[in-house]
Amino acid sequence: EASSVSDYFNYLIYAFAILLPLLTMKSLSEERKTKSEQLLMTSPVSISGIIMGKYLAALTVFTAVLALNSLNFTLLSRYGNVNGMLIVSNLICLFFIGALFLAIGMFFSSLTEDALVSAIGSIDTIFVMLAVSFLSDISIPWVKSVVDFISILSRYEPFTYGILDITSVIYYVSLAAVFLFFTVRVYE
Repeated sequence: EASSVSDYFNYLIYAFAILLPLLTMKSLSEERKTKSEQLLMTSPVSISGIIMGKYLAALTVFTAVLALNSLNFTLLSRYGNVNGMLIVSNLICLFFIGALFLAIGMFFSSLTEDALVSAIGSIDTIFVMLAVSFLSDISIPWVKSVVDFISILSRYEPFTYGILDITSVIYYVSLAAVFLFFTVRVYE
C-alpha cells in the first residue's frame, strides 16, 4: 500500500511540474506584453507586494486543487485501511513542492513577455531540478551527498514513509523565496 501511495504522489509531482508553470505563465508576462505593467508600477503597492499578490493568488488556486484531489483519499477509507499520516505527510510535501514550482514559474514569467517561452523555460528548469535525483546512484560519496542535498525528490523521500522532515520543508520554502526574490529583482 505504501509504495502505491508514494507512486501516486510521485506521478502528481511530475504532473504538477507541467501544470503549475502553465498556471503562472501569464501572471507577469501578459502584463509586460499588454504594457499594463506601467499601470501596476505606478500603483501605491510595492513591487514585492504585487509579486507576492500574484504568487499567493496562484498558490490559492493550487491549494484548492490539491484539497479537491485529497477527497480521493476519503473515499479510500471505505474500501480498506488507509495510513492517514502517510497521506497527510505526502500532501504537505506536495504543497511545498507545488509552492516551489509556482515560484519558478513566476520568475520565468517575469523574464519575458511571451507566455509560451515562460512556460517552456519553467518546465525545463523544473525537470532539470527533478533529473538531478537520478544522479544519486553515483558511487562517489561526496557527489552522492551533494546530489542528495540539492535534489527535490531525495528530499521528498522521508515524506513517502509518513515522516514530516522539517529540513526538507525549509529547503522548499527557501528555494521558493530565492526565486520570488529574483522575480522582484527583475522588476526593480
